Amino acid sequence: DDRLILKVPQAIFAQRIRRNGKFIENPDYLNAGIFERQFYSPAVEVLGSNIAGFVFEQEYQPKKDRVPPTQYIESLAKFFSGIPKDSRYHIEIRTESYHTEQYFDFLEEHGIGYVFSHWTWLPPLRKQFANTGKRFFNPQCIVRLMTPLRMRYEEAYSRAHPFDKMVDGMMDPRMVSDTVEIVKAAAEGGTRINVIVNNRAGGNAPLIAREIALKFLETADG
Repeated sequence: DDRLILKVPQAIFAQRIRRNGKFIENPDYLNAGIFERQFYSPAVEVLGSNIAGFVFEQEYQPKKDRVPPTQYIESLAKFFSGIPKDSRYHIEIRTESYHTEQYFDFLEEHGIGYVFSHWTWLPPLRKQFANTGKRFFNPQCIVRLMTPLRMRYEEAYSRAHPFDKMVDGMMDPRMVSDTVEIVKAAAEGGTRINVIVNNRAGGNAPLIAREIALKFLETADG
């Protein structure tokens, strides 16, 4: 009865991929046929209803590589119109400038979940939640706690390693309170919530999850 959340391979949803130590344009970016044949259909055949969600994570786009938001949303709309209909799709876009009202309208129209991501170059979770109009676009919501804000992957990994305890001063308490706010709003509106915690967010994922649970219970009692 386990439920799994699968991340869609970068070979399908990354604009640039690493080859021989360099980042190059991905020739299979947003290729609906490859997504269905090489990932979606095999995954559904093996796991079926045990799949709780598919996360489409896209890497941060430097300013020089960005396309206009309207063009970007059009490309997403074409891709999602060409793949099997499924209520388990969620998108994590790590470029804040693409988080426009038009983008949120696209998510709402297609019933695709917005992944709230606590990650290096994204705004705080509370701002992301405010930007969505405190809406959920899917019957489920996914929150990913990845790294402290403004801290690169390498530094976060180095500080958190060996991941067996909380690291003093690494975890922002607002990450916990913001997560609890989203969890409560989702629960009150009948949206199923999934919180994914990474060790790099503060040192040890289980202990971070405990902090969130305790804060949730504290506010619920209040």
